[in-house]
Amino acid sequence: MREARGWSQLEAAEAMRQHAGKELPDTNHLLRRWKSWELGENKPSGFYTRIIASTLGTVTDSLFPPEQRSNDVELLNATGMNTLEIVSRLHASDVNEATLEAVRITVDKLCSDYSRLPAQGLIVECRQWLRRLVEMQEQRLSFSQRRETLELAGWLTLLVGCLEYDLGDQRSAEATRRSALSLGQEVGSSGIIGWAHEMRAWFSLTSGDYRGVIAATEAGREAAGNHSVAVQIIAQEAKAWARMGRREEMEKSLEWGRLTLEGMSYPTNVENHFVVDPSKYDFYVMDCYRHIGENRLAQELSDEVIRVSTDFNGYERWPMRVAEAQITLGVVAAREGDVEEAVAYGRRAIAGDRKSLPSLAMVSQDLAQVLSEHYEGNAEADSYLEQLRELRQSS
Repeated sequence: MREARGWSQLEAAEAMRQHAGKELPDTNHLLRRWKSWELGENKPSGFYTRIIASTLGTVTDSLFPPEQRSNDVELLNATGMNTLEIVSRLHASDVNEATLEAVRITVDKLCSDYSRLPAQGLIVECRQWLRRLVEMQEQRLSFSQRRETLELAGWLTLLVGCLEYDLGDQRSAEATRRSALSLGQEVGSSGIIGWAHEMRAWFSLTSGDYRGVIAATEAGREAAGNHSVAVQIIAQEAKAWARMGRREEMEKSLEWGRLTLEGMSYPTNVENHFVVDPSKYDFYVMDCYRHIGENRLAQELSDEVIRVSTDFNGYERWPMRVAEAQITLGVVAAREGDVEEAVAYGRRAIAGDRKSLPSLAMVSQDLAQVLSEHYEGNAEADSYLEQLRELRQSS
């Protein structure tokens, strides 16, 4: 991150002073510390981690993540029940705390599967569970049980809407989004209401309605309260400003989002689609920097997004983030004159099984624009552009 900004170690150490709340040690002392941190000889204290993150324009937990926390989403291990037993209990009106806990874990697992399982198969399972939650309302439930099942139904409705949009069914996705908003308002869930507004911003962004994004984010920020969706709402706003050529507003939104996320605790389940984890902030910034032509920073952030999203065995935890990072690397390669590498990255990005068609089509447009402007008539570029046209038609 330092090198992507073109800073020497001395310049980076000195830049920390602008982000500190009090006077820092002398220059030589700061420089020795910076070198030690970069080499990994020791980890900076909590006081310095926030200053370093602010200096480099990212979130503290993204640069210095806490130790990995265990997240038990295995239904059988956590509750002693499998799916068949849960359904049997629901049909028998045996809705006790154990049954509700099993349903909670199931919904969390489905939301965690969003990023990597094929949308067509996952949406079927989500709709089945949504029907079961609706059927639960016909049973004798306490007030708190009824409210919780409605809230769980709200989260699943949001998930179904995302999957419908990923599959290109925009009309159904909008109707589902409105249903989720209604459920969120009924149970008073700022998270569900906020995500319903975020989805509206996302739909507007991918369709090119940037003013619509701003309107949706204004409403969403007010509704989201302290839920982490507020960060993603602000990120959608920053992406819209970037595409409108409003760099100053973009940078203000990014900093606002960074500070908002900085003040939140580290999530217990970073896999859940409706949780904003610190590493996702770099993903937002990557998109903005790619679009405004900050190639070095966009490339550095792309490499980091791919690293964080891929485990030691090469398994992609967040394949859709990886795809957008690959598009970004393709854009940088194309701008630097390497058309073969640009097309290779582009093809890799659209080849995955798990994709959001509207989002991928929108991001790929940046690569298409560079290829069209500078490599018209190149066989590789023309072939890839034809693939993108087919992708856009299917979305």
